[in-house]
Amino acid sequence: MRVVTWNVNSLKARLGRVRRWIEAFSPDVVCLQETKLSDDAFARLDFESFGYDCVHNGEGRWNGVAILSRVGLDDPVAGFGEGVEPDGEARLAWATCGGVRVASCYVPNGRALGHDHYHYKLDWLQRLRDSLDVQAAGDQAAGGAAVLVCGDFNVAPDDRDVYDPAEFVGATHTSDAERERLAGLLDWGLVDLFREHHHDGGLFSWWDYRGGDFHKRKGMRIDLALGSRRVAAAADFVLIDRNERKGPKDDPPSDHAPLLVDLDDAALRESSVSSMDCPG
Repeated sequence: MRVVTWNVNSLKARLGRVRRWIEAFSPDVVCLQETKLSDDAFARLDFESFGYDCVHNGEGRWNGVAILSRVGLDDPVAGFGEGVEPDGEARLAWATCGGVRVASCYVPNGRALGHDHYHYKLDWLQRLRDSLDVQAAGDQAAGGAAVLVCGDFNVAPDDRDVYDPAEFVGATHTSDAERERLAGLLDWGLVDLFREHHHDGGLFSWWDYRGGDFHKRKGMRIDLALGSRRVAAAADFVLIDRNERKGPKDDPPSDHAPLLVDLDDAALRESSVSSMDCPG
């Protein structure tokens, strides 16, 4: 099962690119962020023509997340779900695809340390952690749940994930509090799938449009796929498609590149069996 997560920074502006990428790479599940569309304006028919079922949580001009699946799309939820304080912005969607509980999330930017939006970001990440207990429907300690949380986290997990740590001192995306909230998701039982397969620094998923940062390799790795241990055991290929960050002015790219994860279906089933409780 091939899963991709991609902050498209306006689906209306990037629909042609997304369609071409889907045709080239044939993902089974697509998680999109920053669609910047209302639910009514979402390109549902376009994706259904490719064989995808869709769930979209949108609000119009800002934010917006979607999950597309051609391996089934069950129990869709817009937001954190029952029992977790709801959010006023369209930043999260859940659905079960091919037996995996998948989330597409767009974590708040934070703007500046101490800003109200920064505290909103920290609170949002905590609510995402709380949402895992609801969406995974039980105890994660045995690693039995198949969960994959994908999206733009607006947090660089460690100093390898920014081009120059000194440039980010006193800034968002690398602060201790943000990284602690992200670590809380890992403590719950999630694994950073890209980092499991690529240990070197300098591998990024976002580059500012300004100053030629992409060509100067001045980026951050803030687009993540966090899988439960069962999913991590089945992940055999993880890639950031840096080439999709390139493009002419008349077909401009998003400032984010797609992150692709291949899951071995047989390994996913085997890990499910091995995680069952043994008698006694």
